Formats: sequence, C-alpha cells, structure tokens
Amino acid sequence: MASAGDPDITSDFITPSNVTGPVDGNFFTFIGMRVLVGAQPTPNLKVTKASMAEFPALNGQSVSLAVLQFPAGTTNPPHTHPRSAELLFLIDGSLQVGFLDTTNKLYSQTLQGVTAVSAFGSANAGTVSLPITLFATGIDNTILAKAFKTDVATIQALKSALAPKP
Repeated sequence: MASAGDPDITSDFITPSNVTGPVDGNFFTFIGMRVLVGAQPTPNLKVTKASMAEFPALNGQSVSLAVLQFPAGTTNPPHTHPRSAELLFLIDGSLQVGFLDTTNKLYSQTLQGVTAVSAFGSANAGTVSLPITLFATGIDNTILAKAFKTDVATIQALKSALAPKP
C-alpha cells in the first residue's frame, strides 16, 4: 500500500533550507496573483499558481491555489493531481467540467465562467497531463495502439500533434 500527501501540520511554518536571512512578513506574503488584476484576456489557457514552488511559506500547510483563465474554445487536457483533491470555483463565463470516479463513472456539468480558481488540499498537488503522459513520453507506438484499440498510424498522428513546437 502506498499513500501520498502533505504531512500533518505540526508547526506554525517550515522555513525552506534555501531561505537566507530573517523570516519576516514578506515571507508570508504572496504577490504572484497581482498580474491578473486588469490583465487582458489570454489567447491560450493560462494557469497562475500559488503552490509551494511559487510560495515557499506554503511548505507544510497542506493548501495551494491556482487561477485558470480559459479563452473561448480552449481545453484543459484530462489530468490528475496525484497528491490532492481539487475544489474548483468559477468566477465568470462558461466551462464544461467533470471527473471520473474509480468505477469510471463520469460526473459532468457546464459551469458559467471563463476564469476559475482551483484550491488544493496540498501545498504540492502536482499535475499529470494524461495526453502528454501517454503520447509524448516515449511509450512504444505498438503498445499504445493495442491499449487504445487503434493502429500505429493513429498513435503517430497523436504524438506528432502533442510534440513540442520549436
């Protein structure tokens, strides 16, 4: 059996080893979301995060946040957060969302909003993008074709569509 998640909170905060100098109010203040105030709409999906990587004061706090901006017609690929559940709040617009349970039952709904805020029960929730994980990581084409009950040419087309653009 394996489990993953943040440790129990046993102290007020954890100072990362790379922090030099005194810990003051600035250590506990995150200004990374200020770029969103009055910003123009983005042409692509944009995610602005406040996780342990961007805000070290979250280390050991079992919480993080992300603001997602979805221009019309964009998609956030199917993904998982291996170390956390996700709570999504829609700010404005319209968004089709859903999740699968462990019996592969889809729960889906259209929300109104194009800007959303995701809260996570982990300071380091992680994200695993399923299309990239499956088609852009070197898994053999024959294995993927068998797994998806398709042919190698289809798998190659999917891989080329997901290849990084120069």
